[in-house]
Amino acid sequence: MEYGNVVTLIVSIVTVINIALSIGFLFFEKRDAGYTWAWLMILFFIPIVGFLVYIFLGRNLKKKNFYGLSAEERGFVQAEVDKQLLTLQDKQSPQFQIPSKYDELVTLNLRSTNALLSNDNEIVIFDDGHIKFDALFQDIQSATQEINIQYYIIQPDVLGKRLRDALTQKAKEGVKVRLLYDEVGSKKISGSFFKELRLAGGEVEVFFPSFFKLINFRINNRNHRKLCIIDGTIAYIGGFNVGDEYLGLDQKFGYWRDTHFRIEGDSVNHIQGRFILDWHQARKEQKEDYHEFEYRSEKHHGHSMIQIVSSGPNSETEHLKNMYIKMILSAKKNVYIQTPYFIPDASFMDACKIALISGIDLQIMIPNKPDHPFVYWATWAHVGTLLDYGAKILLYEKGFLHAKTIVVDEEVASVGTMNIDSRSFRLNFEINAIVYDEQIAKKLHDLFDQDSLESSELTLERYQNRSWIIKFKEGISRLLSPIL
Repeated sequence: MEYGNVVTLIVSIVTVINIALSIGFLFFEKRDAGYTWAWLMILFFIPIVGFLVYIFLGRNLKKKNFYGLSAEERGFVQAEVDKQLLTLQDKQSPQFQIPSKYDELVTLNLRSTNALLSNDNEIVIFDDGHIKFDALFQDIQSATQEINIQYYIIQPDVLGKRLRDALTQKAKEGVKVRLLYDEVGSKKISGSFFKELRLAGGEVEVFFPSFFKLINFRINNRNHRKLCIIDGTIAYIGGFNVGDEYLGLDQKFGYWRDTHFRIEGDSVNHIQGRFILDWHQARKEQKEDYHEFEYRSEKHHGHSMIQIVSSGPNSETEHLKNMYIKMILSAKKNVYIQTPYFIPDASFMDACKIALISGIDLQIMIPNKPDHPFVYWATWAHVGTLLDYGAKILLYEKGFLHAKTIVVDEEVASVGTMNIDSRSFRLNFEINAIVYDEQIAKKLHDLFDQDSLESSELTLERYQNRSWIIKFKEGISRLLSPIL
């Protein structure tokens, strides 16, 4: 066979294979249209190689019973959800006294992700890394029974070693210690970093680990949650990871502005339940009953009502994104958002536009310091669109803004791990606490106002006068935004 014929045959075979793979992706993967088109472009313009990239970055997780709960456990969870739905319908019930305009929001979270509402929580807000970690280490030191801790990023630096050594000491004292970290987020961690903790009796697991640190077929599905539960009575949830940069010690980022909750109350059980599910998934075994941690009936003395809402690539719907949209559309006065990345999909953008056209004061604060260039310019492209509708865009100048918060009408607020981008909406495992408490919402609103003093405003005039180079960067980044 002549050389030209061989080349033609190979090209034909590659084309047929690529078309077959593309058709399979198009018809068997239920994806957002923008996301699908972005991947189809990659598959067609980079044949075969594009499909290999898709294998690592684009595949869906199985959704049906991802955590392997038994039929009995699923039934128990559903019974608790149904019980709360009935209670919410009874307007005379003293159990849950929240503004009626949030009934639908509570119901959405209950039905979509089994996020039970608890009404006896006490919350401390941290907006500074030094204060947050000092409190965390003090609580770890006081632990007497168990410590369950989970972070997306643990750096092998001064703070990471301090955490490791504190946990090792508690394990030596007989406290049950379980540590879960994400393989990709904590890529600098070596196999020997937690050797002493393991020798002391502590347990350490890795979420979606790589093969020999080289190949990871789930590199695009990461566990972005940051949780710590101590003795089943105290829980931490929010944006801080573990690393010196979160103390403002990285010269590149400078001061690190983040938001984290310390919670005591019944919602600690729900956070604990989420950790247990992730732990069992990573460990590939299940020894404890899930509802033993999810539904303890201890009494507490707080007054904040909380739902713990989680989502991930195993979810049938984008729970946290839908919750944010519902919050925005429920606003009567104002919506304040802080996020390091603002690359929403069309549905989220439409919700923002509807709120603005309806006269809602929508303010969005983003960092004026990029940690990922494409993400930074894609963020500018999206907030620039909202400027035309009257949004107020603030650029945080003091350091790096990593907080993930939303406050609506100074009545309801959410703090957690979800960024406003497709990665958090559909690819990562995320978790947020939504709080129905005017005092907490007011405190978060006041923090936003304080941060505004450290920010500059991206006005419509300033945005329109940006250079052609920035416009070019925005254009490229906007095209890539569905898969950033």
